[in-house]
Amino acid sequence: MRVRERWSRHWPEYLIEGAALAAFMISAGVFTMLVEHPASPLADSGSALARRSLVGFAMGATAIVLITSPWGRRSGAHMNPAVTLAYLALGKIARADALAYIAAQFVGGASGLLLLWSLAGATLAAPPINFVMTVPGSGGIAIAFIAEFGISCLMMATVLLVSNHARLAPWTPYVAGSLVALFIAFEAPLSGMSMNPARSFASSLPAWAWHDYWIYLIAPVLGMSSAAHVYRWLAGAHAAHCAKLVHASDQRCIHCGYVPATP
Repeated sequence: MRVRERWSRHWPEYLIEGAALAAFMISAGVFTMLVEHPASPLADSGSALARRSLVGFAMGATAIVLITSPWGRRSGAHMNPAVTLAYLALGKIARADALAYIAAQFVGGASGLLLLWSLAGATLAAPPINFVMTVPGSGGIAIAFIAEFGISCLMMATVLLVSNHARLAPWTPYVAGSLVALFIAFEAPLSGMSMNPARSFASSLPAWAWHDYWIYLIAPVLGMSSAAHVYRWLAGAHAAHCAKLVHASDQRCIHCGYVPATP
């Protein structure tokens, strides 16, 4: 299939990828403001770990809702260029589709946060919210890079193992969402917990702060691609069935060619 023809047929999936990450970024901004803003009653309640756990629970739930929604079941719910590139390394997504997915993810994530900024104004921009930016913790750049690589590798390896296991596959969204929640609660002090170049780009754009962005551009891609290559080496490329986190029987799949049966 030619590139133009592919794009003309698959644009709904591309739009979904952008819209899903936009929704994720709006959720991240809203819940962070609710928990961390000085005017919030939750800001002075409990420890920093407790507040991160609240945000982590909310964002994990957001991820689960998006992955299991008709949107997520249609596009595959990558919402992350690093995920898309990992599936490309496995040969499970066409290059033209991967390019369109990544472009949509960057545009969608930035659009979602810019929309929230237009509504929330200084509440989103001012400390300690700071456009929900991902920045290295007190351990510095090297620790942040290693942490981002590690959590990205662990996330992709887990998704591949669970989603391609017949009995475990239905639990993929909940496992992925739980990891998001745990990483925000416990890993965020090291790197800010991104795992996603488009997610960090969305925050850096309105803040116009790029000095550490390279960490979140490179480490997640290396981590998830490494997991994909190890999975391919150990299990074979055939072991990864499709580039979807949830392969629903009622949704077409532009990756493996599945078409739902006509009633």
